[in-house]
Amino acid sequence: MSQVLPGDAPRVHDLIGIGFGPSNVAMAIALSEHNAHVGRQESVTARFFEQQPSFGWHRGMLIDDATMQVSFLKDLVTLRNPASEFSFLCYLQSKNRLIDFINHKSLFPLRVEFHDYFEWAAAKVDDMVSYGHEVVSVTPFVHDGAVEYLDVTVRSGEGLETHRARNLVIGTGLRPLMPEGVERRDRIWHNSDLLRKVDGLGGGPGGTHPSRFIVVGAGQSAAENVAYLHRRFPRAEICAVFSRYGYSPADDSGFANRIFDPGAVDDFFAAPESVKSRLMAYHGNTNYSVVDIDLIDDLYRRMYQEKVLGAERLRFLNVSRVTDVEETPGGVRATVKSLVTGEETPLDADVVVFATGYGPADPLGLLGEVADRCLRDDEGRVRVERDYRIATEPDLRCGIYLQGGTEHTHGITTSLLSNTAIRVGEILDSLLDRGVKSTSDEARPVADGTAR
Repeated sequence: MSQVLPGDAPRVHDLIGIGFGPSNVAMAIALSEHNAHVGRQESVTARFFEQQPSFGWHRGMLIDDATMQVSFLKDLVTLRNPASEFSFLCYLQSKNRLIDFINHKSLFPLRVEFHDYFEWAAAKVDDMVSYGHEVVSVTPFVHDGAVEYLDVTVRSGEGLETHRARNLVIGTGLRPLMPEGVERRDRIWHNSDLLRKVDGLGGGPGGTHPSRFIVVGAGQSAAENVAYLHRRFPRAEICAVFSRYGYSPADDSGFANRIFDPGAVDDFFAAPESVKSRLMAYHGNTNYSVVDIDLIDDLYRRMYQEKVLGAERLRFLNVSRVTDVEETPGGVRATVKSLVTGEETPLDADVVVFATGYGPADPLGLLGEVADRCLRDDEGRVRVERDYRIATEPDLRCGIYLQGGTEHTHGITTSLLSNTAIRVGEILDSLLDRGVKSTSDEARPVADGTAR
């Protein structure tokens, strides 16, 4: 425990954001728009810290022909503020592509285009973010027996520095998931590695040519990887391994899509736990381990055409799973087990790609002893209020908000883009309703506090 002297105390921010992916970019935009319409005393001061050197969102998944699975109208702002200058339509206008996009008659932009939109939007609020800054710890600042502020220690190329916050918003995104016992290596990839590593395999004129890829998984990313590798390496065999009989189409019908509506979050939050579980089971096929029907049809056409021509490169090892995988001097060997017969078959390949999904980062992982003041439910999950604020002990007066990691309380949209614009508006409203600034509203040190 160390005494914080007035001259040493950092400036107090109303809000510090950890991470600067799409969710916290949307948060910064909401704050920017709010501050533009209020006086200086009512403005909310904020700083975001992102460990990447620049904005980046699933760069390894930006396959050139892959499209978004959500409408462009579910951008960073439109559902909250249709008149916003940060909308995807304003982005298109700035790129002189608005008319072209309208003539395209599609609700679903290319993923590379939407990433460019995110970069464009992030650049418009880059005065609020510090890139290349990794948050390494959060410690409580105690004053009169209560936690008045949170001290956020950040590491950059210039060393360590501490920033003080009245509130935190954590948007640290998702982490790639690998099967138990499998580690990512030079020839064993998660699909998030694909575009970063694939150029190192050669396949160009005069270079070596990969002969076989194995792609594990039955969801959209797996199918996209299969299609991409089949096109990119015309001499290679592509083996898709999944435990289902075939790819299942995503349910994007109008009624099913209502699970992504903002009002569905209210329904989910208020529902009993048994109903929450049923809703997730009923509507998992809108998002999890499902594939766009157009892509399914395209892959089937390719497979059938190859059968007709007698040159089969696209193989589907269905009702099967990979039970073992290890690197060899020339590549990688996977063991594929039939779930019908139990027979295990070794399969050599240049690369195995695991398209096995993502999971949320531990929302409390950076909070240290502050996490001990956060409440949990009977299953050990963090308790989260409707406004996305973690439920805490009374002596913790700071708000800690989550953008992600709240699927158990807020439903399926937690890790998706569908509700991002609405969510950041609700967080901002909560900050304002709770009195985002303390009673001693000036950004000056508290002389008799302690940081620990």
